[in-house]
Amino acid sequence: MPTGFDHVETWIFDLDETLYPPSTPLFPQIERRMTLWIANHLGVTEAQADAMRRGWWEVHGTSLAGLMAEHDIDPAPFLADVHDVDLSHLTAGPDLSCAIAALPGRRIVHTNGPAAYADRVLRARGLQDAFHAVYGIETSSLVPKPNATAYDAVEAIEGHDPARAAMFEDVARNLAVPHARGTACVLVGPDAIDGPHVHHHTTDLAAFLRDRAGGGG
Repeated sequence: MPTGFDHVETWIFDLDETLYPPSTPLFPQIERRMTLWIANHLGVTEAQADAMRRGWWEVHGTSLAGLMAEHDIDPAPFLADVHDVDLSHLTAGPDLSCAIAALPGRRIVHTNGPAAYADRVLRARGLQDAFHAVYGIETSSLVPKPNATAYDAVEAIEGHDPARAAMFEDVARNLAVPHARGTACVLVGPDAIDGPHVHHHTTDLAAFLRDRAGGGG
């Protein structure tokens, strides 16, 4: 299985804490809003809601998937509420934008968040022109990574060969399915390499793309 990048034709990027530094206080806002939403709608304490949220993430892939499976909620209000966050902490990333835009081939975002939220984040980071397409949780009928269905949905639209793709993720378990399909897998962020499905690890995505993946310029 190739783990370099000379063969890569499709570059797939996660969004949260992958295309912006994990130290940015953005995803904690989402987690806080999830906890409050769960507490308010299920009539539980915040501590109970937080434990439920974490458990659903482990079992179902996202809190939303857990809520839908166990409480049959309407997903639209939940998605709208929890992603209504302050993006003022995000700063432009011209180095990352240039590194991504210079990659040879097709460049896409695949996130477990909604596409509208992803578009807002990309614009705040100045990355909106670096990608050819953005796929949110709606693409897979709300089935999240790491479920194989989520990757199937994007592959069906893109028509790409996963063995000629590279994927960049901050959550190691989300690389297991791509790895099994022959994708070059890169873990982004401070977490240590977790499992044989991680081929590369970086804490500086822009530098990695310039130096290792051909995103120069």
